[in-house]
Amino acid sequence: MRPPVLALKSVRLADGECMLFDGVDLALEPRTRACLVGRNGAGKTTLLRMLAGLIDADGGERSVTPGAKVMLVAQEPLIEGDTLLAYATAGGAPSYQAEAALTDLGPDPKRGTQGLSGGETRRAALARAFDEEPDVLLLDEPTNHLDIFAIQTLEEMVAASKAAVLVVSHDRAFLERVTQRCFWLDNRRVWRLDKGFGEFDDWSERIEAAQAEEARKLDKMLERETHWLHRGVTARRARNEGRRRNLLALRAQKKEMMSLQRGELSMGLEGAGTSGKRVIEAKGLSKAYGDKVLLKDFSTRILRGDRVAIVGANGAGKTTLIKMLLGEVAPDTGSVKLGTNLDVVYLDQARAALKEGQTLWETLAPEGGDQIMVRGRPKHVAAYAKDFLFRENQLRQPVASLSGGERNRLLLSRALAQPANLLVLDEPTNDLDMDTLELLEDLLADYDGALLLVSHDRDFIDKLATSTIALDGRGRAVETPGGWKDFLDQNPGFFDFRHATPPAKAAPKPVEASKKAATKLSYKDQRRLEELEKLVADLPGVIAAHDAKLADADLYSRDPAGFDRIMKAADKARSDLAAAEEEWLELEEKRENLGATG
Repeated sequence: MRPPVLALKSVRLADGECMLFDGVDLALEPRTRACLVGRNGAGKTTLLRMLAGLIDADGGERSVTPGAKVMLVAQEPLIEGDTLLAYATAGGAPSYQAEAALTDLGPDPKRGTQGLSGGETRRAALARAFDEEPDVLLLDEPTNHLDIFAIQTLEEMVAASKAAVLVVSHDRAFLERVTQRCFWLDNRRVWRLDKGFGEFDDWSERIEAAQAEEARKLDKMLERETHWLHRGVTARRARNEGRRRNLLALRAQKKEMMSLQRGELSMGLEGAGTSGKRVIEAKGLSKAYGDKVLLKDFSTRILRGDRVAIVGANGAGKTTLIKMLLGEVAPDTGSVKLGTNLDVVYLDQARAALKEGQTLWETLAPEGGDQIMVRGRPKHVAAYAKDFLFRENQLRQPVASLSGGERNRLLLSRALAQPANLLVLDEPTNDLDMDTLELLEDLLADYDGALLLVSHDRDFIDKLATSTIALDGRGRAVETPGGWKDFLDQNPGFFDFRHATPPAKAAPKPVEASKKAATKLSYKDQRRLEELEKLVADLPGVIAAHDAKLADADLYSRDPAGFDRIMKAADKARSDLAAAEEEWLELEEKRENLGATG
């Protein structure tokens, strides 16, 4: 096994009287690809901050290889500087490299840093983190606010990075593609699985089953010892006194186990009465803002019971389409007819319905009092909040104090309290833990109303959608049955234009009038250009092959010399690729300039 570049050993941390971690061990070796999973509130973000050196533990050790650089991309990064490019290069990354990373992820490098959307903020922070080439990269919910294409780019960046990467994310598809190890934060300790996230569910279920059996045995032992005590046996004899102390210890152990158990999330969803069979019928919709065409001649019919996913890049017009279908935004051409008896509930991605200065109690009961109407029936605010795992002492705290996952649970609690036969969810999965996501999936799968879902969570879409509407950002919209994978299978190449980015071209250079200008490359340059084209095409495959070998967690312990040899070969291939691309671009510019003077 390779020595770790960053590790925690026997770490303890308390928040007041509440113990967050107790005896946590976690190690990251070079090039490790790992995830940290656990429920909202388990302390994943706190653990990342401890790994980054931003929080000191109450006990235990944090060790890091001397000179190693550790970077954390937080859930809500702070972006500073005049432009995104200035921000991305502030840590010393070369300008050309930072500009390329920003462009790959989407935002304009010349964009100012004020008024950024959540997606732009996230992309800028990720670009800077990868550009600085740290030894350890800690990513806290990196896919939040990213569209599917940016997530796929991020997957490629993680795969190509030389850093050890630890990811906290709810995005199952993303984790299955990038991880080779899982850390599970549960009941104040960290469990480790040396396999990718695809194996996590079966593994964690076996652990939970073993814990349940342990709890059952403890209950039986408590029952037996309590029966012995209740028979009136005195504690005069030493062995009876010892048995009584053991019983008290068993009770303390049971109390400790119960304190670690999180309450069960209890979400419900109810239709508002039967709508007409036709919920929405749209014909010939078109919409443009200036030169930006979002939609051209699109038609759809949404019926009761349909679950329709809307996908596309950020800025492609997904939210605009939603608002047109609801009659909130008028199309330039075309018509929308809404069905009868519609009761619409809309959960927006901006969380605009939440006011940070209000308390949770005021948010749930804005008219005052201690009751809230839950799907037509009164319920005490504290009892309903408990269904969504909010503690009673949180009810008087401001919304601003909540984590991202807690805010999203609060929004869901408000939305699901209302009967609805048309439910509109715009990015509902951001910040939710996997247990909450699974429960939400089950609720929506059984929902008998119509559902409009905007999401970049591919796994969530595949499990729920009966049809998928995809927008290409250039006005084209296509609807096909099934989820994201079904759409790609039925519409190959629909988004291919996004990757057709020609190399940058330099302006033609002036030619001295006294000399006869050449009009084409020399034979030597032409041959070299052909060689470079082959190198640029072949080297990514060579790099991928090396990386696949390095992904073997046991390679270093089994063959240290082989590991070093492959590592050096991979680094050389990357260096050769960068040099070949630069030389190719110079020769292409030279050829273009010669053609311009001919």
